[in-house]
Amino acid sequence: MSHTYIPLNQYKRKWIFNHKDLPVTEADQLQIKPLSDKSAMQVWNKWISNKSSRAEQFAKGDWAAKDSAWSVTEHWQSAWDSEDNSLPEGLFEHIDWLDDDVVFFCYEKYQVIETRWDVFVRNWKCFLFFDDGPLLIAPPHKQAVMFEQSGQFKLGQRG
Repeated sequence: MSHTYIPLNQYKRKWIFNHKDLPVTEADQLQIKPLSDKSAMQVWNKWISNKSSRAEQFAKGDWAAKDSAWSVTEHWQSAWDSEDNSLPEGLFEHIDWLDDDVVFFCYEKYQVIETRWDVFVRNWKCFLFFDDGPLLIAPPHKQAVMFEQSGQFKLGQRG
């Protein structure tokens, strides 16, 4: 599946990657690729849900709605609030993706960003300026992460 992208400088949420307190290098900005609506929808329908358009709507039949999909709940908010830019520890215990693995950070059906795992790791705080249930996936890996507004994240396996 080939994707079409929106240039980062035309992305409606581009400010999250231009925040003065969380600078993103120029090299990393080139690897942060917001998908067009059509490509975002294809990614969402294929790997997240072909029924629901955002996390709060997940319903029966959506893998992410199943309690059994999620094995661990950890906290991200305190790491986000700290001066340290490291990912919350629990993520590395669950995820063993390679630096150049393609990941999709899925806010909702028409808001998906493609990047690489190492770029996400360095800039994860920027992605979480919007924290209303986004999911992080990396096809072909089965691991998934859902970030919740409560300041927690769930680690699990895509169905």
